[in-house]
Amino acid sequence: MKEQDCHSRNIPLPIQREIRQRCGFGCVICGMPLYEYEHMEEWAKVKRHVADEITLLCDQHHREKTAGLLPKEVMRGANADPYNLREGVSKPYNLHFSGKTAEIEIGGNSFTCEDKGYGTVLVPISVDGGPLLGLIMADGHLLLNLVIYDEFNAQVLQIKNNQLFYSTEPWDIQLIGTKLTVREAHRKILIEIDFQPPHKVVINRGRFLRNGVEILVRPKNILITNTRSVIAGNHAHNCFGGLIIGHHENQISGILVLDGIPRYLGDRTEALKFERETMAEINDPKKKDPTDF
Repeated sequence: MKEQDCHSRNIPLPIQREIRQRCGFGCVICGMPLYEYEHMEEWAKVKRHVADEITLLCDQHHREKTAGLLPKEVMRGANADPYNLREGVSKPYNLHFSGKTAEIEIGGNSFTCEDKGYGTVLVPISVDGGPLLGLIMADGHLLLNLVIYDEFNAQVLQIKNNQLFYSTEPWDIQLIGTKLTVREAHRKILIEIDFQPPHKVVINRGRFLRNGVEILVRPKNILITNTRSVIAGNHAHNCFGGLIIGHHENQISGILVLDGIPRYLGDRTEALKFERETMAEINDPKKKDPTDF
């Protein structure tokens, strides 16, 4: 049993890894592979990180535990017999990885990589040196990393190695089958992710904002509104980066590298018009009228 006394709530990465493996990479009660670390002995009282004293709970069960609706005895029982290890698969979708390659499809663009050992990394979107979307291959699983900001550059949602963080704002997180949908308001999708076992993640809709950069993800293309750049139908294999926007300390290869990009938080009318025209030409080059679908 590993123990680390400290005054920080941040659990050391080696201990996190041990907990993930022991709990079957998901909430010990329902198996959901987006989770939060929960100190069963109440960290505020013991102020230590002991792997055997920490479990994984999804957002719903974590809130139920905090509110007293989930008895500690039930939580401890599930920790001793985690859902995923008992059932052999995670619920409601499976992030279990098998094979030698991983793939992220985003806006009709595909990024694949081969497993080159623990910690193989794929970063489809990075702005100003900060990855907004990434995937790590570790311990036979896919670990999703995602950061979402609002128009004011405030971080509102984060998934770090499948661990779910988000603000106290009333974001709606819904899971149906293999699809994870995050909404910032009614009928306003922030991001939509479809997990396709055993090794693929598909993002058909999303809005990425960072430092005045806006990236819109559609089912068939990605639009960078700042430069009216439309990216569609690309495939990259074993390329660390995808869309590399803004200054990065270390040079990173990608299918599109844009430095010195204009920054704004304004009207997107012309950019969206350009997107419609471009996609109309891609879908049917003979069309003269871009509004003639």
